[in-house]
Amino acid sequence: QVQLEESGGGSVPAGGSLRLSCTASGYLTPGNCMGWFRQAPGKEREGVAIMYTGGGRPYYVDSVKGRFTISAGKEKNMVFLQMDRLQPEDTAIYYCVIRVAACGSLTTTTPTPGKFGYWGRGTQVTVSS
Repeated sequence: QVQLEESGGGSVPAGGSLRLSCTASGYLTPGNCMGWFRQAPGKEREGVAIMYTGGGRPYYVDSVKGRFTISAGKEKNMVFLQMDRLQPEDTAIYYCVIRVAACGSLTTTTPTPGKFGYWGRGTQVTVSS
């Protein structure tokens, strides 16, 4: 079993910044595929940023490229999402996800929710115009 603990959501005006953190505990491998999905009201979940904590190029959905940055902690069981120049369209519940394995194609193609076996409870991000 793996547990995920998220923190860092909140409310900001457009143009503001937030930093999300996620810590994984339980059965983990030295490197894991971790990242963030989000779900806005009335919309499907979408992969925002995914990375292999052992290194390599991360995946970003087009709408956040140049504004969001995903990074891993030294212990390889933590990921962070630095969100800058936030826009009202970024308002959603953000979920930390983990796949206890390498990412494979999950960082080169649109990631699907079913590929990640563990999800955090989610943290609300609200951006006002």
